[in-house]
Amino acid sequence: MNLELRHLKVVVAIAETGSVTKAASQLGLAQPALTAQLQRIERTLGGPLFERDRRGARPTALGELVLARARVLLPAMKGLQDEAARLAGTGDVMTRYRVGGANSPIVGGLVHRLAAAQPEAQISTYASWYADELAQMVLGGRLDYVLVGVCGDAAPSAAHGLAWRVVSVDAVFVMLPTAHPLATCDEVDLADLSEAQWVAAPGDGCFGDCFAAACARSGFTPRKVYETDIRGCIDMVESGEAVALCQATFRPVSGLVIRPLASAPLRWRLLLGWHPEALAAKFADDVLGHAVAAYEDMVGRNPLYQSWLDNNPPFGAQQVAPT
Repeated sequence: MNLELRHLKVVVAIAETGSVTKAASQLGLAQPALTAQLQRIERTLGGPLFERDRRGARPTALGELVLARARVLLPAMKGLQDEAARLAGTGDVMTRYRVGGANSPIVGGLVHRLAAAQPEAQISTYASWYADELAQMVLGGRLDYVLVGVCGDAAPSAAHGLAWRVVSVDAVFVMLPTAHPLATCDEVDLADLSEAQWVAAPGDGCFGDCFAAACARSGFTPRKVYETDIRGCIDMVESGEAVALCQATFRPVSGLVIRPLASAPLRWRLLLGWHPEALAAKFADDVLGHAVAAYEDMVGRNPLYQSWLDNNPPFGAQQVAPT
């Protein structure tokens, strides 16, 4: 048997989990199948790679040697694959647009505008709760552009090396059931929600910290925060069980209202990202223009937020949409 990269992945998985059983689960294999594969690898290399007992699996001297090489070869091969995926797309025309979004409100509008501008292009989308996952997909050549949101003045992780441009800066509103005592107010003071229970969608970034800090400035610590998907959030607010922060561009369904928070204590910036060395970089200005136009289309369908933006000029689109 010739040793392959997949065999090195097996050895690394066993070493990192300390167990053949756990490694099998991580790799999606049956434990007997992984055990048989390990035995074939050991026969190929001429000796046992792990000492196995009730405490788990620990590398032998030979195992440590193999692990040292594997931890160099596997990242190197991953880097080669990522670079090849990016270079494979080089050219002067974008024939496909692969767009990722982390709970982004304008993905649909951006796709519509890209399709109208370039009908022959192939367009695909990918959704995630996590900006880091989307950034890794750009680095791996699996996405061309990503739309992510960050709170306040925060920025996505610089470790990924992507280029980022701001599409918009929005206030964060609160979602209430129509029967809530504050639902008829023009705006809601965050301190008036000190006794509320909250519900939020999953995700990463600093928004949880920003929310906690805003509550602290208002003199309270938020009570229990439920976590569920968007539909679950809407259901919990509609039932009166909780209230929720929401993007100001959200158009509420029947039974719900959204209201501005007084003095806009929380801000949400929508960013467009791409790899600066990929083909996507050549067309980033065009895509950014379409993204801004999609954002302005969405705001135009939301009279409540459009009126709020008219009175709060620092917020809204941060670029000029093409005419």
